[in-house]
Amino acid sequence: MQDINHQVSKALVEQNPKHMLFVLEDLSDIRNVTECVRTRYRYVSVSWSFYDLEQKLIYKAKQNQSSVIKVDPRYTSQCCPICGHTEKSNRNKKIHLFSCRNCGYKSNDDRIGAMNLYRMGINYLADSQVPNTVVAE
Repeated sequence: MQDINHQVSKALVEQNPKHMLFVLEDLSDIRNVTECVRTRYRYVSVSWSFYDLEQKLIYKAKQNQSSVIKVDPRYTSQCCPICGHTEKSNRNKKIHLFSCRNCGYKSNDDRIGAMNLYRMGINYLADSQVPNTVVAE
């Protein structure tokens, strides 16, 4: 697994320009979520070393003058990137389909998650550009 993580993190950093912001879901509690997975499928669910990939990406990104942030993963695949409507039934996990109950937008649920992570990264960058000054009237 470590070799795969090395290859993935290297490709991500090398195929993007310097000063890139990588946005990851904070999967610190992913093992707790998989406890409800049937035992015979559990190994596949938890065998990927998220922490190892994160650490390798942080190390390589820093060498490339890039950054990595972790964001709350809740609702990233249930929130419509078009209208912002969030509902559990927007996502059909079995067929990997997102269908907004509000505006009707449809796409792959993993793509929706990626679009929402992208938006979170944009918001992070925009918030970090706001000066910390108080305007007196």
